[in-house]
Amino acid sequence: MPVRLHLDRLLHERRMSLVELADRTGVSASDLAILKSGDARALRFTTLEALCRELGCQPGDLLTHAPD
Repeated sequence: MPVRLHLDRLLHERRMSLVELADRTGVSASDLAILKSGDARALRFTTLEALCRELGCQPGDLLTHAPD
C-alpha cells in the first residue's frame, strides 16, 4: 500500500508502548497493532487526532505516501 504509517518509529522515539498509547487514546491495542503492522484499510480522523495528540506530532509525521 502506498500510504505508510510510522507508528513504530514514533513509539520508539517516545519510549512508549502500544498498550500505553492504547490507554491514552482510547483506541484498542488490537486496532493499534493492525495500524502498526500496515494491515489497516482505513484510519478515522478521530483516531488520527488522538494519535497525534498523544504522540505530540503532526499527521505528516505519522503518514507518508510512497507510490509503488
